[in-house]
Amino acid sequence: MSKHGHGTEVHSTKQLAVCFFGIFFSYLLFGIIQEWITRTSYGENKERFTFTYCLVFFQCVANALFSKIIISYNRESTDSTSKWMFPVCALTYLCAMLASNEALQHVSYPTQVLGKSIKPVPVMILGVLIARKRYHKAKYLGVLMIVLGIVMFMYKDKKQAKVSDDPIPNHPFALIGFGELLLLISLAMDGLTGAIQDKMNGSHRTNPHTMMYNMNLWSCFYLFFAIILTGEIFEFSIFIQKFPYVIGNMILLSLLGCVGQHFIFTTITTFGPLKCSIITTTRKFFTILGSVIIFNNPMSTRQWLGSVFVFLGLALDSKYGKEIKQKH
Repeated sequence: MSKHGHGTEVHSTKQLAVCFFGIFFSYLLFGIIQEWITRTSYGENKERFTFTYCLVFFQCVANALFSKIIISYNRESTDSTSKWMFPVCALTYLCAMLASNEALQHVSYPTQVLGKSIKPVPVMILGVLIARKRYHKAKYLGVLMIVLGIVMFMYKDKKQAKVSDDPIPNHPFALIGFGELLLLISLAMDGLTGAIQDKMNGSHRTNPHTMMYNMNLWSCFYLFFAIILTGEIFEFSIFIQKFPYVIGNMILLSLLGCVGQHFIFTTITTFGPLKCSIITTTRKFFTILGSVIIFNNPMSTRQWLGSVFVFLGLALDSKYGKEIKQKH
């Protein structure tokens, strides 16, 4: 390998590491602040913050402003991406997020986390089918090992389930309830989002902040109608008048979201949406693994095996992660 090629590879590895830790730490803090906002009991009546559309709208506005400022400051080159891709991509992205959040009303949080853990699979499949991506066979094996390992690590035994959980259905078709259906829809939308982003990267010259700006701008457009039609904006206004300090927490959450999205869109445009989905999925695994190690919690044989699968899968993905170029 030439010195130039070796230097480029080292630079790429360093950039990927920066993106990984940027996503890891920003969304670790993001999750803490988000839980603080949504789980806190406000006032004497122990009110809860339940305004999901308004919270996401607030974040999208902040993300759009953040990316617009960076575009103006850096004077980034003109983006050649077809304009129709941004509204479609923003719609599939929002549908995935909203379906995932709504699923929590029908399934437990561990079930939702497990369901979303297989996100790299539909991203890869639809990337191959729609964006015509091609990967080394070991890449497929690596992604499957990562997903299987995370599922094995996070899976809760039936004896650990709450007594109040619903009984096991008597017929197999009842195993797929409305919550599970919403998770499948969310995963399908994740796959479509990844496929569209792959086409952006493959057929056009897309820069990260232009993608970030346009997707958030269209998301603001969709969410504006959502908060008006559902009437959530009016309830949110009343809540904020009673507890104005919540705005400060929302601003902090949005700033962390801006930093996180900066690294996410940099990863997408530089390394592809599949690599980004692997990073965001394994982030949860490393967070839980770190907690287990720090607090000396015992790990079961299944969790140890799952951890081995994840690390082996990451090793395969690292070695065979590059896309196979199409022959023309």
